[in-house]
Amino acid sequence: MSTYLYELPTTGAISFGDFCVDGTASNAYASHIAEATQARANLRGVLKVTKRTDTDGKDYLRLIKVLDDYLPYLHGIMACVVSGDIRLKSEPKFSWRTTLSAHLFHTSPRITLASLHADLASSLLTYAFALSNFARVTVASLGSYEHDRAISEIDRKAKDEKLNFAVTLLCRASGIFTYMSEKVLMDWDKAGEGASGRPPDLSKEVNAALAKMALADAQTLAIRKFLSKSAYDSAVSPGPPLPKSHPSIPLIFKFHLECVSLYSSARALAMTPGSARPSSPSSNPDSNAEVCVELRRYLADASAFHAALAHKWLAVDAGESGVQEKGGEAVAWLLWAKKELEDMKEGGLGIAVGRDREKRGRKGRVADELESVGVFLKHYKKINDSLTFQPVPKQQDLQARIPTGILAVHAKPYTPPSPAFGPGSVEYARLQTEALALEEDDSSGDEAVVSSASPRTYAGAGSYF
Repeated sequence: MSTYLYELPTTGAISFGDFCVDGTASNAYASHIAEATQARANLRGVLKVTKRTDTDGKDYLRLIKVLDDYLPYLHGIMACVVSGDIRLKSEPKFSWRTTLSAHLFHTSPRITLASLHADLASSLLTYAFALSNFARVTVASLGSYEHDRAISEIDRKAKDEKLNFAVTLLCRASGIFTYMSEKVLMDWDKAGEGASGRPPDLSKEVNAALAKMALADAQTLAIRKFLSKSAYDSAVSPGPPLPKSHPSIPLIFKFHLECVSLYSSARALAMTPGSARPSSPSSNPDSNAEVCVELRRYLADASAFHAALAHKWLAVDAGESGVQEKGGEAVAWLLWAKKELEDMKEGGLGIAVGRDREKRGRKGRVADELESVGVFLKHYKKINDSLTFQPVPKQQDLQARIPTGILAVHAKPYTPPSPAFGPGSVEYARLQTEALALEEDDSSGDEAVVSSASPRTYAGAGSYF
């Protein structure tokens, strides 16, 4: 299944010089404040261009680089405000369009958020969105290469590496969402600056949900890479017997089960902002909104799809075990997987407004898996009916046999960049080191003067021979 496609936000123009005053005697940060304004203007410009560009032509890498340029400046201003080197003559207000909130006419309203924490949170959210979408277009460019019988081993491995690159991007996105939930939004709460009236996009629960979803998406791609060689080897005759290159079956169904857990947990978290709505009135139209139906549907579909695949591979594990008593169990798992996939196909999996191509792609994947389950079911049912003659367990009996999942990948913890200036920056550390060295030099010189001026106390002092 394709990973989730985020709608990127846009932001309004702002000048840091309108509310930031350099408090140093030498106006040391005046030029940096102007540079921060320019870096944010560049971000605004790229977001506007991206908004007007078709999905296939969006340059997510350029957006990531622009954010990499802007974030150090924003951290610099925030550090200087804390240290008192820069003071705020008025409360900074930033306007952003929300893109994860549910709206009647599927629009993305512009909201105004106060405090520098708001701009940091919105910028990091955009950063994680861009990484996720970049992973998505990277995967889309590969096609179904593992099923192409004409592909060379070198080309297949090269595409495996690109798939692994997409996994890394999603792991980075997961780390940013986690950092948002556990650090940035918590700091915003502690600062008490415009914390009320936030949209769901900037709630701790939703960002925790997005962290789990990004990690589950990364694991989904990791499973695909894990099966790449065996998928190529069985492209001509899919189904049993499995090729020698096939990886560990228990690992496969445990990977899928972990995806089920992650997507299910993410959906539960994404549904919680309504219970944590601010009690104070807010002028923002999104303050009482819910997460958009597309995201909730995506999480439900992904969880159901991975559950079906986990049951399929539990069946293959039983069927390929060589244990006669598991013949009926293999059939039971496949019947369960078949029912789940048929329900998903009939229920219109992946319905999303304006995303017809994505819907067709997902339904095609469900149809492919349904065909694969049919091949395995026909084979194992024939063996059980003619050789093993084992009873087929009921679905409730199988529930107790489902193991816990395991992670194939891990989120990459986000480390914020060093400030471009001010406390914590490389320049600031260098100036402090130089000042300390000058103090030590002055101290050494004073000691030398004192030593030369002190009376002589050694034997024979003052005597001349």
